[in-house]
Amino acid sequence: MAVYANLTVDQGSDFNADISVENETGSIDISNYTYRGQIRKTYSSSTAVDFYTSTNSPASGQLLISLTSAQTSAMKAGRYVYDVEISFVDSNGDTIIERILEGKIQVTPSVTK
Repeated sequence: MAVYANLTVDQGSDFNADISVENETGSIDISNYTYRGQIRKTYSSSTAVDFYTSTNSPASGQLLISLTSAQTSAMKAGRYVYDVEISFVDSNGDTIIERILEGKIQVTPSVTK
């Protein structure tokens, strides 16, 4: 089950957030996983902003999601929804997708243009 967290993004600024991928026994090694995340105005919106996803420490389950200042400048101030998913191929060759984080994002308006 995904962790629910609300985030705030400043319009026109770079955004970064660290995520610890864990289960009930601790950190999950996400070395062989892929990651993705999107922001949408509503759950049913056809347009989305993609998070950049990366990891500097996959063995300890550390994932980074980020947005560039160009991405946040293009977003109108207001509330959005988002989620982040990880996926991997299990021992049977099946692709398993898990939502690890979800919530709302508040984009605060920029004064300086």
